Amino acid sequence: MGPSVSLSADGGLAGRVEVPPSKSYTHRAIITACLSQGESRVYNHLVSRDTVATINACRAMGAQFETDKARLTVAGAEPRVPEDVVNVENSGTTLRFMTSVFALPRRGYAVLTGDASIRRRPMQGLLDALAGLGARAQSTLGNGCAPIVVGEGGMEGGGVEMRGDVSSQFVSSILIAAPLARSDTSLRISNMVSRPYVEATLRLSALHGIEIQREGTSEFRVRGGQEYKPGDFAIPGDFGSAAFVMAAVAFAGGDVELSGLTSSLPQGDLAALELFRRLGVRLDVRKDSVRVRADGELLGGGEFNLADSPDLLPILSVLSLKCDSPVEIRGVAHARFKESDRIGVAVEGLRKLGARVEEKEDGLRAVRPREVGPAVLDAHDDHRMFMAFSLASLLAPGSVRVTGVESLDVSYPSFLDDLKKLGAKVMGA
Repeated sequence: MGPSVSLSADGGLAGRVEVPPSKSYTHRAIITACLSQGESRVYNHLVSRDTVATINACRAMGAQFETDKARLTVAGAEPRVPEDVVNVENSGTTLRFMTSVFALPRRGYAVLTGDASIRRRPMQGLLDALAGLGARAQSTLGNGCAPIVVGEGGMEGGGVEMRGDVSSQFVSSILIAAPLARSDTSLRISNMVSRPYVEATLRLSALHGIEIQREGTSEFRVRGGQEYKPGDFAIPGDFGSAAFVMAAVAFAGGDVELSGLTSSLPQGDLAALELFRRLGVRLDVRKDSVRVRADGELLGGGEFNLADSPDLLPILSVLSLKCDSPVEIRGVAHARFKESDRIGVAVEGLRKLGARVEEKEDGLRAVRPREVGPAVLDAHDDHRMFMAFSLASLLAPGSVRVTGVESLDVSYPSFLDDLKKLGAKVMGA
């Protein structure tokens, strides 16, 4: 099962940490820069297993990179088919975005695959949309999952209807590639979830000179034959990563400043600010930082719809262990298609910890136990579930242990080190 980790913070948490750069913006900034004919610079990019997968996929497409600690310089290229199979590792964003990018070359095929988790992630909605736009794209196993073969003919354009309730990444993927199609594209989207992530895609596309007409997030019209222009972009801090530190303060108590955060760009996990306020955590939001204060006492509960911010599900589910009333989470059926079935994994873990949990198709309802643990929790190789479960161990240091520490390099490699800086003790890692 691998090494297990448990946390303690007897004296509470205090200090300041720099929030990691946004993973979702790093993916988008790299890919849009790679499609630009010229040199772009990406500042403050996240270096993680997922973003390295995107860089490698873009190299296979023909882009070139120079990097240092401060910036990533990208020389874009017209998309070409790769010389070898593209391995996206554990990155669903890379798989979905680059499938449409590799549909653009008129000759040759690309094959994209990844780890066992990636080979279970649904892709059929995107493959159907690409077929509707004249591209050849299919699952080699015929099950709607990777390995994916795409190419030979390019993307023509046209009109397609797409469901938006499995993954907003399907929509973003088409929006990134469609400007380079031979003719215009129109998209009609039903049941859109995770809308801020589509807004982030539109923001990066506009930075590079792409024009997309829209009616909310239900209809998009993209002129074909456009050209991505070079542009520079600074990646903002990731509110999703910051939320795990906020949760640590909520569990252990303390006074922590999170720097590098700005609310001027759309992020799904900006919803964390309102979520923590509703729970009773004190937040002081400034221009580029958030101060978090909590006394370690019980939090409030309530009902939360996380349809546009599903990555907050792991955090809120474990925070139910600290709430004086039930926590009900709704609107996150699409969280079952992440690195793990996050609803199922959260329910499994909470029950092991002693909570009374009702699993629902699109969420869960949890009531805190009289006493937490003891338990060994399996994060199912899911970075967000590992971080969430490890925070739950603060309620029973030593008797609650969590496996899956190796998954941290997907999005927040310095997570445990940052908690140590704030005064936490890490046992087992």
